[in-house]
Amino acid sequence: MQRRATSYAAPGRNSYPAAAVQSRQPAAASSHEQILDQKIGDVTGDGVPDLVYLTGKKQADSPYIQQITLHVTDGQTRQTTAVALPQNSGYHPTLQLTDVTGNRIQDILIVIDSGGSGAFIFSYVYSYLNNRPQALFDSDAYNQHHKYNVTYLDGFRVRAVSHQPQASYIIDLTYKGRDYLSEIYTSSGKLKQPIQGDVNALSGLYPIDFDRDGQSELMALQRITGRYNADGLGYFMNVLKWNRDRFDVSQQWVWISGANG
Repeated sequence: MQRRATSYAAPGRNSYPAAAVQSRQPAAASSHEQILDQKIGDVTGDGVPDLVYLTGKKQADSPYIQQITLHVTDGQTRQTTAVALPQNSGYHPTLQLTDVTGNRIQDILIVIDSGGSGAFIFSYVYSYLNNRPQALFDSDAYNQHHKYNVTYLDGFRVRAVSHQPQASYIIDLTYKGRDYLSEIYTSSGKLKQPIQGDVNALSGLYPIDFDRDGQSELMALQRITGRYNADGLGYFMNVLKWNRDRFDVSQQWVWISGANG
């Protein structure tokens, strides 16, 4: 199911306003602080590669990481600054460098797994042009802005509605099989009782250069669920493209998995 969505802008300078960025000189690392991921690329815009890395504190008996912090070492001056993340605890933190604004300067994409049952993520995008960190994307603000309704219908169908952008999709449930359908439908396809599904918080954010022009869009995934969280029905897929000072949804799809056989 595919629909080209109209672009939009939330109130304020950015569609997804992030928390205030805190820049400081990093404190000395403790015995438990580790470098979690690192990349090299020009993020300050002076043509000299910079070192970008994440640190955090991890206990020996747990994969859970706390105090995850972004650091940038300027390749020309060798000075290092750090940015405190709005959500700084979780699992498997990673970073990528990619140009999302189209200015040919690398931006910083950070993704942290929450570890919760919904498999959602914390994700942030920063510009570091001229050594000034600016938040371009915040997953918490994104989740607040994007609202959905999921409703089971007669005839073995589900209607999934997006409010930003405004679009409606119909999901055929017959691929779920007889056992699943017989629990909630009569033999004639009537619902036995009203059922509402849900859409989880952001569960994936991937930079993809759809136009092959050197500027990455962001593919944002949110899982559609049915009667309970493990009852997956598909995903909302929003393509986010930078537009001067904000991300707009340039396209939206609903993705469903095929049946076996």
